[in-house]
Amino acid sequence: MRNIKKIAAVILIVTAALLIIKLIPSKSYTASELGLTELCSPIDADGDKIDDWHDIMLGARSYIETDPSYKSRYYEGGYPDDGYGVCTDVVWQGFAAAGYDLKSLVDGHIAENPELYPDEADPNIDFRRVKNLYIFFEQTAQSLTIDTSYPEEWQPGDIVVYENHIAVCSDKRNRDGLPFIIHHGPLGAREADQLESKDIIGHYRWLPDD
Repeated sequence: MRNIKKIAAVILIVTAALLIIKLIPSKSYTASELGLTELCSPIDADGDKIDDWHDIMLGARSYIETDPSYKSRYYEGGYPDDGYGVCTDVVWQGFAAAGYDLKSLVDGHIAENPELYPDEADPNIDFRRVKNLYIFFEQTAQSLTIDTSYPEEWQPGDIVVYENHIAVCSDKRNRDGLPFIIHHGPLGAREADQLESKDIIGHYRWLPDD
């Protein structure tokens, strides 16, 4: 009986934490309100009059607004089709909104550079693995500082990689100028002031050569 009560208490605490995160968001600021410069990509791959970096950010935001449930699953064809998702789905959804097929890009890079990747290639899941995206962005994107002391170094649409987690930077910022992140985890899909919630191991900005 005690164990049941303990489990119920944990569930209640987790549920309360989720509600707090989702229903009581932190106060946010724009770059201009803080006297910071907000950058725009020189590229608009899909021709929608929105630059790539803001497109990636807006696409990531649109995805989490669908309120996907968190669960890691394997899908034939690669793409979740049942309302479930994980952190990497935020990234490919953002790229899709900007006109990029991240799955094809990752699959192609793995095929050309198999020695860089630790696991045997599997197109059904490779683009949804954090460790693969870490390698892919390290090789193909602008690699930027992981030092959070300089807020202007962190821009909307930037990709942030943590150990076993990945996120997209928002255009919303905290009072210190650091961006919120758009991400998905066990506590749900959210846009929150959590850039420094984990140790950052990679920070990237998408600027393809072609």
